[in-house]
Amino acid sequence: MEAKKIVTGANPYMPLWEHVPDGEPRVFTYNGETRIYLYGSHDTKKTDYCGPDYVVWSAPVDDPTNWTCHGVCYTASDGGDLYAPDVVQKGDTFYMYAAENRGSSIMLVTSKCPWGPFENPVKTELGFDPGILVDDDGRVYAFWGFCESHAGELNDDMATLKKETIRHHIMGHSKPFWIKEDDGHVDPVDGFFEASSPRKINGKYVLIYSKRYEYPKPENGVFGSCNGFLSYKWCDTPLGDYQPGGDISFNGGEVITGPDGNGIMTYQWGNNHGSLMKVKDRWFVFYHRQTGCNEYSRQAMVEPVDIAMGKDGKIYIGKITYENGEPVKSDVVEATSQGFYLDGLDAYSIISAGYTCHMYDGLGKPMYQDNAEGTNKDKRVAHIQPVYEGDSSPVVDIQSGATIGFKYLNFGTEGASKAELTGDIPAGFKVSVRIDSYDGKVVAATEVSEDSKVVSFELSEKITGKHAAYFEFITENAEDRAIFDTFRFQK
Repeated sequence: MEAKKIVTGANPYMPLWEHVPDGEPRVFTYNGETRIYLYGSHDTKKTDYCGPDYVVWSAPVDDPTNWTCHGVCYTASDGGDLYAPDVVQKGDTFYMYAAENRGSSIMLVTSKCPWGPFENPVKTELGFDPGILVDDDGRVYAFWGFCESHAGELNDDMATLKKETIRHHIMGHSKPFWIKEDDGHVDPVDGFFEASSPRKINGKYVLIYSKRYEYPKPENGVFGSCNGFLSYKWCDTPLGDYQPGGDISFNGGEVITGPDGNGIMTYQWGNNHGSLMKVKDRWFVFYHRQTGCNEYSRQAMVEPVDIAMGKDGKIYIGKITYENGEPVKSDVVEATSQGFYLDGLDAYSIISAGYTCHMYDGLGKPMYQDNAEGTNKDKRVAHIQPVYEGDSSPVVDIQSGATIGFKYLNFGTEGASKAELTGDIPAGFKVSVRIDSYDGKVVAATEVSEDSKVVSFELSEKITGKHAAYFEFITENAEDRAIFDTFRFQK
């Protein structure tokens, strides 16, 4: 009997039981092998952000779906919680900037190996969410801040700043509700929030950061304060005046168009942190999303991005619009389930529902309400249940009218004729399979006559090639909730 293959390394690309947010990726060559390394904070407390240790994950650039955990590389010297770190290499040494005491004390620790252990902590002069750039000439620059952006050049000790180079408010910041007065540095349109991450791309200095919107962005389904975006600004010099760039990613899931023409996010947005990295010949944005009903079990995500240079010298990053061959606009890339599987996930393998990028209730409103306050649980809307072991994380609290979607699956040339879903489906649910969009063509439907752990489908037509797939759940009992664990298609 043929063994059933399980999809791993999709999106999120680490195992579904691992919760590493705030990851700023690096590509290092060590002992002749070039790998992607991900250093992030570590959501292990479950009832609050992060935890007391960092772990390191890596994957070969030739197979970025195959991730290896190297274990704990650093534990906080004060026993407290570690927030977002950054790691750079200079010479034969790897420098980690560990954000101890919830990011209020930045410690420099070093190793001769990219996965540590990192040792010998030295307190730096940097602040919250440090991001480090080693320039081509060997000079090193640091960026940091929370609702204020700061930068400067580091001395050779990699811990202290050259005082004459320090720039405060290198870009305008957002004005969340807790900042009562305008300090003269507020940028109401393109304001910095946190998560500084500098990169040098095509000769330009690019600062990736978390933007907090304080005004509506209806095309993305945002109608109030929201800091689920990773954005960028650019400059011709590392410590110069950074120019407007745009948004790169948004962790609100697939954005669909509502009946009023505005966008509807189909995932619970939350804080965001990450960066850009070139893997072989392709650029990617690394970010994170939330699971559960709060921001304490986040997962590392990735999407490919395009990068182009305009005639005016501006750099465009994300989903780029061209006119007459010239870039004129960039916007957020789409949220997917496939991650590094750019040809789509193998539709014939077992796929966890935890890879969904779309959870829509069908009622014209987002699948979350004030997620940071934990009211998802009270309102019992569909969400991914955090897990800390095993190969799958189910979508729970699925109510009537909901669609759970995956972008994208590869059905090959022979095509699929059957499908199978596992979970806990109460009697009376009708489960349908739609293709290409949440309201797309129904290719299968099954009435569940009794409480079921497995639901089987016969497709009305062969499905070939690459498609998005959506599972729709409908019942006349408005109080019933379904659990969706895994699915697979069959030939």
